[in-house]
Amino acid sequence: MSHFNYPFAFLEDTNHKVEGSLELTEPLPCDHKSGGGFFRTGKLSVNDCHPLQIVLYHNDATSKFIYLHDNGLDENLMDIIGVKSATPFSTIPQKLPGQLCLGSDRAKLIGNAVSEIIGALPLAATFEQYKQQNLAVFPIAREGLKYQVTEAIYSNYGYYCDEVVLDAHHVFDSSVPVYNRTVELTLFKDKDLDQTQKENIAVAFLADSIASGLVMKEVVARVSERFENLKQIEVISPLATIRGLCRLAQSEVNCHIPVRVHVFETLLKALPPDFYYSAHIADANFHICPDEEEEYRAWWGKDAAGNDIADTACAGYGWSEVFYAPRKQIQMMNGQLQSRHGLTIADIVTRNLKK
Repeated sequence: MSHFNYPFAFLEDTNHKVEGSLELTEPLPCDHKSGGGFFRTGKLSVNDCHPLQIVLYHNDATSKFIYLHDNGLDENLMDIIGVKSATPFSTIPQKLPGQLCLGSDRAKLIGNAVSEIIGALPLAATFEQYKQQNLAVFPIAREGLKYQVTEAIYSNYGYYCDEVVLDAHHVFDSSVPVYNRTVELTLFKDKDLDQTQKENIAVAFLADSIASGLVMKEVVARVSERFENLKQIEVISPLATIRGLCRLAQSEVNCHIPVRVHVFETLLKALPPDFYYSAHIADANFHICPDEEEEYRAWWGKDAAGNDIADTACAGYGWSEVFYAPRKQIQMMNGQLQSRHGLTIADIVTRNLKK
């Protein structure tokens, strides 16, 4: 796989056109104590803004999260998915997409993936340059709390880092064009740090996925205001869309503090009408391992009208709900699949079991 350049353009609203390009380099091997993998650097350039730095990662855990993984099809999982008990299960592990890695199982998987990323080459220089008192982790509730970034830093480098929990989320606002939502920041737990400790923080690790980018843009702004000596911002974002990253690239913070986003495997396409649900991009150039994307698309298959379900199968669906309320994840998944394809996730799982 060689260097890849992807030009894009879309309307943010009726009066604002966003134009830019995504550049991705050739993947490079990346060894880790638990196994090998690859990383791929890139940058996203929007209009005349400072480019946003991006790193994509492939390892065993990120692959299971984004594409397919082997699963023994235990009765508890099948019950939540909605597969009837009368359906014959194979004794051989079957392939399931990462969207069906639920609850505690998902938290364990994402923790393994984040640990691999923190210990990988792209971040090594940061931990060589700074001491533990210069680093702070900002998990964004609720999803970011499950990423276990502080644990990953400790397991790889032995650093005890300060952790500042944030609660930033969407609230409905019909006055906002296209998105109909704005961001509310209700919790910023930095009072445990005194002024000297805040002044020592040079690197902020933010943890949350990026769909529209509304939340992350707001959080980056607020963190940079409260921690005035930041030298760099590292965003751990397992799922990230091009549209959302454009908003981050256009942020004022990205103009004067280096911002870099670390993503599992590939970038996503935010889907209309609200650009919250986000699917894989079919182009093989977006994937470090194109064969895994091909298998993923084959698993989802087509609907009765011949449409590829993977084109609208959201990589995140409930985003945070999948960690905390597995049944709601299935409800949200079914709502989208039924409206777009006339199918449920149980229908798709069952037809794959019969192959």
